[in-house]
Amino acid sequence: MNLITRVDLQLFQWLFSKSTGRDCTVFRYISKSGDGHVYLILALVLWLFEPRHGALFLYTGLLAYAMELPLYVMLKKMFKRARPCDFRCDIMAHVQPSDKFSLPSGHTAAGFLMATLLANFYPSFAVLAYSWASLIALSRIMLGVHYPGDILAGATLGVAISTISINLLA
Repeated sequence: MNLITRVDLQLFQWLFSKSTGRDCTVFRYISKSGDGHVYLILALVLWLFEPRHGALFLYTGLLAYAMELPLYVMLKKMFKRARPCDFRCDIMAHVQPSDKFSLPSGHTAAGFLMATLLANFYPSFAVLAYSWASLIALSRIMLGVHYPGDILAGATLGVAISTISINLLA
């Protein structure tokens, strides 16, 4: 096992151990907020009620998610990294994963994509947006379905795709 994989596994075990035997309802709700419904509602509300940037925010977000989703699926199929709860029999996830593979984290990618969009169009909300995205990312580890490396890859994917989308449309 190489050094990066070993550190990734050790960091996962340390973080996940903090949720073992505890009520993970808060982490489930935080994770659920990254499923996509909140992003769509937010974009539609801004489109309807915020005349300055709302429409451009919506279009930029739609382009970004249209680029991110197929890339995310392709990367998952390419890497085929087993989730922690599937790789080790002593780890029981606190939620049912939506798919088989863990790299990159889709929840994290989507969260950081949205945070980057919000930070670009509404800079005063940047800290809140990135904190929210970071909590979504952390929740995925605490729930036992992602390694920290998956989170880092997801965050990188989300920020990169959002930045490309912003540069194309904004």
